[in-house]
Amino acid sequence: MPRLAQFAAFLGLAALTAGPTARASDTTPADTAPATEAALGERMNANTVTVVTGTPGGTYFRVGADLAFVLDDGDKLRVLPILGKGAGENAYDIRFLKGVDLGFVRTDTLEQLRQDKRLKNIERHIQFIAKLFDDELHIVAPKAVRTVGELAGKRVSFDVKGSGTDYSGRAMFRELGVNVEAVNIDQPTAIEMLRKGEIEAVVSVAAKPVAFIAGFDPGDRFHFVKAPYPDAISEAYIPATLTRADYPKLVGEEAVETVAVGTILGVYNSPKGSPRYEKLVRFVDAFFGQFDKFLAPQRHPKWREVNLAASVSGWTRFRPAQEWLDRHREEVASQPDLDRFFQSQLDRPAGKEEIYQAYLKWRQAR
Repeated sequence: MPRLAQFAAFLGLAALTAGPTARASDTTPADTAPATEAALGERMNANTVTVVTGTPGGTYFRVGADLAFVLDDGDKLRVLPILGKGAGENAYDIRFLKGVDLGFVRTDTLEQLRQDKRLKNIERHIQFIAKLFDDELHIVAPKAVRTVGELAGKRVSFDVKGSGTDYSGRAMFRELGVNVEAVNIDQPTAIEMLRKGEIEAVVSVAAKPVAFIAGFDPGDRFHFVKAPYPDAISEAYIPATLTRADYPKLVGEEAVETVAVGTILGVYNSPKGSPRYEKLVRFVDAFFGQFDKFLAPQRHPKWREVNLAASVSGWTRFRPAQEWLDRHREEVASQPDLDRFFQSQLDRPAGKEEIYQAYLKWRQAR
């Protein structure tokens, strides 16, 4: 098997459940322990950063867990993931919930918020730390439906109200010029309604492979509907494909054309010098400085897509993140280091863990 293909297979493994490794620094020495209950509470709040994710088992939930495990540093930094509805609602959580510092949102989120006339200067309040990965548009429908245009006027489910699929999915359909009868139904229920013929299609905008779709048995009745990238579309969206490697039960030899939207790590733009700002600076330093650890075999394969230096049109990068990148400009290549490393390993047989360890040694040597 070619080296890149072998590594792709390795990255396709589901993220394994893992906890932070115990370290000496995890134990607070008696002479530095908070002297009072109030001091203990103050220390915990000063070092905890919260990130609103998504529904249990989803990509955002799993990636949030990776942030917590990888960046845990005892009393210095703790990342606390919070369940959320998805990208659509996460933006409001970041903006208004007092306990939320970070959250997974999408490149089309600002446009969503601009449509809410209650909100002012949203670009000043919500910024981004890094562009992460892409979420693909999935449309599951009967095989009689060949292209997305054939769903015009039909009843189509876009997950629960407030979810990322609810906003991005509807927006993608508008960009594709297809008007449907949109309904909001949770995904497991929607799949059953599709089987019974009560709806014509189920839409999911999420990072492939999506668990509930991968576990769906289409038989001879259902497939992915093509959604070719149009000539005119918002710059928030990009062309993408769904392949047999992603979904063996739903895709044949020919890949299915679709569109995708980027996920970004959003952040509340706290005032410089505030306690909240200072702990976010520590988060940024840890996230960028330890990014190699997110490429380990047990972490979610979507980390493989991240380019920390990538800009996002229409968005402002959080000042500490931009300052970190400016300080480490020579270290942040335009093409991910990992790509170049594996190009050099094409003829070298190795196992998954060996490849990762070799990569870390290569980075250290550079």
